[in-house]
Amino acid sequence: MIRILIAEHLPLVRRGLLATLGAEPGLLVVAEVGHADEVAPAARASAPDVAVVDLDLPGPPVVAELAERLPVCRTLILSALPDPGQVRKVLAGPALGFMSLRVAPERLADAVRQVAAGSRAIEAELAVAALRSESNPLTRRELDVLRIAAEGARSTEIADQLFLSVGTVRNHLSRIMCKTGARNRVDAVRIASDSGWL
Repeated sequence: MIRILIAEHLPLVRRGLLATLGAEPGLLVVAEVGHADEVAPAARASAPDVAVVDLDLPGPPVVAELAERLPVCRTLILSALPDPGQVRKVLAGPALGFMSLRVAPERLADAVRQVAAGSRAIEAELAVAALRSESNPLTRRELDVLRIAAEGARSTEIADQLFLSVGTVRNHLSRIMCKTGARNRVDAVRIASDSGWL
């Protein structure tokens, strides 16, 4: 019997997952939570084999913490609006699976079984989109500049935080916009986030 923890913040979706996975032979939902802070305590108390985690779960990221504190529990991520950047970013970490909430119930159950067995489970359409999406053209320093810019910092504030001159920061921002094809720094942040570079 594969023991499952469901971490989904929307009660209606959580109940749907509970009904779907609970009806499958060989699968048993042992815990359900609606916030990231509840995942680790629930996992310790229920000892799941697989955690099915909503990508948009409110609270701090849980996948790395779960892998560290309970390495026998494998993770399958669900997303309502998946994009190639999300897929690449998630699968670069300890999660073994990534599925859209639009996936057929039987495919989700199969994915849980694959993840429980230690195999990757990625919705084919998402995997193809992730493979076709562009690789990150930004340097590490450009990413540092863009991360701080994403917080709304001005060029002078970015320069102070990174110990650079304001001119160097402006040059980095200019190169970032050229490389991403962005109209401005807000657009560059959006493009980099959607692509999974940030």
